[in-house]
Amino acid sequence: MAEKTEKQFTFEISLSVLNHLGRNLYRSFVTVLGEAISNSWDADAKNVWIYIDKTKNNLIIKDDGNGMTDDDFQNRFLKIGYSKRKDKTVVAPKGRSFIGRKGIGKLALLSCADTITVISKTKNTSYTGGVIDNSGLDKAITKDLTPEKYPLQTWTKKKNSFQEYLKGHKQGTIIYFENIKGGVKNNLDFLKKIIALYFRFSLIDNSFNIFIDDKKITTEDLNALAEKTEFLWNINNLKDPYIDNQLKVLKETKALKVKAKIQGFIASVETPKSLTIMNMGERVSVDLFVNGRLRERDILKHIPRAKIVEDYLYGQIHFNTFDSGKADPFTSDREGVIADDKNYQELLKELKDSVLKIIVYDWDIWRVRHKEPGDSENLRISPKERSSRELFNVVSQEYSLSKNSAKKDIVEDWVDELADDAQFNFSSYAECFISENLIRNYIQEKKITLSPSAQTEIDKWKRVENDSKNKGNVSIEIRRNKDDLSYLDMSDLAYLADMKDKSNPTKSANLSRDADEYKPMRDAVAHTSLLTDIAKNRLTSVFENLKGRIKKLLSST
Repeated sequence: MAEKTEKQFTFEISLSVLNHLGRNLYRSFVTVLGEAISNSWDADAKNVWIYIDKTKNNLIIKDDGNGMTDDDFQNRFLKIGYSKRKDKTVVAPKGRSFIGRKGIGKLALLSCADTITVISKTKNTSYTGGVIDNSGLDKAITKDLTPEKYPLQTWTKKKNSFQEYLKGHKQGTIIYFENIKGGVKNNLDFLKKIIALYFRFSLIDNSFNIFIDDKKITTEDLNALAEKTEFLWNINNLKDPYIDNQLKVLKETKALKVKAKIQGFIASVETPKSLTIMNMGERVSVDLFVNGRLRERDILKHIPRAKIVEDYLYGQIHFNTFDSGKADPFTSDREGVIADDKNYQELLKELKDSVLKIIVYDWDIWRVRHKEPGDSENLRISPKERSSRELFNVVSQEYSLSKNSAKKDIVEDWVDELADDAQFNFSSYAECFISENLIRNYIQEKKITLSPSAQTEIDKWKRVENDSKNKGNVSIEIRRNKDDLSYLDMSDLAYLADMKDKSNPTKSANLSRDADEYKPMRDAVAHTSLLTDIAKNRLTSVFENLKGRIKKLLSST
């Protein structure tokens, strides 16, 4: 069927207003893709095909939607500000909720390339459309021409530029961008991941397919992200192909029920670096979607808390009723939400109080449980206990067997059983190490003379060391400090600090008495024994006394 060429089309808005309204409002190539895909969705398309020629810097977006007649193209597409909702219609004929609202999103399509050719046809009509020459439009705006004096070029003049894409196209719209401003800098794999994130599983509709160079975009394009995902919180039972297909194997999951009329998920990755897509500067975040369209990137930035945890999180919050009111909650550039919108503020509060609060608590517990650094700012355990657990986690990983080992699971269970005791023993040893060396320094500072019992103990351990070296055929020096005090433990050092001899014990409250009570448990820890809960409590209590007395001694040096 021959294409019509006699009809001229013009913008239905002052060209100067068109310019001021924001021809350069959309600066992101991905945003342009998003606007075109959204238009195809609203047009009830089943398929959207995207073809990119990086060598020529061209882009073609084609769909099989309802298409446009002459009247549609003039009075809807070229009428800036025309909204499909003007007749209180919020869904397309097939029941899809409209994504577009203000009718200015097409500005993204009008300014991103030197020329943009738009052609479209319905099932029973031939192609209609025209060519927008941005250089000519710039001149028309400069000369303050009226729209009637700047008609679009007829598309037949550019027909041969995309003749091959007309084959088999029964209905729908084709948009041809020539010489994209700034160039198509992103590679195809990157764009596939971006589309999979923001325009595929976000729509949750098996009847809507997107292709890049005839390859269908699926959740499999997000396998790299899924493989680095450890934890998942599903909000109000979201059914999502990414969760069902790609996040089948996770270390921890939890279902969250909240009162707000939202659904979504928040997931956590191994390291913050895991959220960067192909080192392209694009970072996955927790984003707000309304009726399947991305409306606000990184909404957690509006909730000031738990920065450490947030660096590991990504996900989607779907808030479809957000777009059901009379007031428009979206910014004029259509890339964000009006910050002080009442419903938006209520959503942020619900996320903070009912979602993020739980995630922050769970995340730290789960990370520690799986031998990874947790949230050092979380005070559910003391900094000392946390550091001990992290040291244990690092050391225990060195004993991990290969995946093919038949004993791998057994050894991991043994290691897991040691975790709580290690957390206590590691910190206890650190306390012992620091306190005993501080007392040695104190004794040297005060030039305290060795007591007979201390000398006897020193001689004994020197013999033990010498015998052990001979047995092991060790000739190197072991102790960096050959001072006799290095052979004494807390009990002997405490008596010297009190300037007493162990042969004459005292019942008065002092360092040596606490050290005597401390010694049996200290020796057990030094020999890597596991303590009973009663012994742990006793050791902790006694050492608090010792620590207080040591501080008092040190303050007198």
